Amino acid sequence: MADDLLALSQQVGAALIERGATVSAAESCTGGLLLSALTDCAGSSAYVLGGAVTYSNEAKTRLLGLRENTLIAYGAVSEEAAAEMAAGALSLFDADYALSVTGIAGPGGGSAEKPVGLTYIGLAQPEGLLRVERHVWGSDRIGNKVASVDAALRLLLTALEG
Repeated sequence: MADDLLALSQQVGAALIERGATVSAAESCTGGLLLSALTDCAGSSAYVLGGAVTYSNEAKTRLLGLRENTLIAYGAVSEEAAAEMAAGALSLFDADYALSVTGIAGPGGGSAEKPVGLTYIGLAQPEGLLRVERHVWGSDRIGNKVASVDAALRLLLTALEG
């Protein structure tokens, strides 16, 4: 599993270097695993500008500018929150691309409306939001986190190669 993430991170890094582009991230449920995967590659300082692990709603609002109205209307685990988190990370680090991950890793915390494994992954660039993906992973806590990081890296790679 770690080797797969490393290989994917290396592909993302090569694509970023080829385009002279940079990336930042805003993470919640992955707790820094996405930035860890990106920085596992030698030379990643050329394209990784930084990230914010915003596990609490307060951190999301204070650091990323996630609006209280968004949290009230949709919750922290929502398409809307992922979009605002990505935009916030883009602005905070002045990057070319920003990824966001927000979800319910489990094993608790889920509901009928928002089950364990529900994750939203956002991708923004200065021209605006590129995409938010919705996933529902069926693994344990660590598996859900790894699947989220894999999906985020693939989303960025697709945008870079697109």
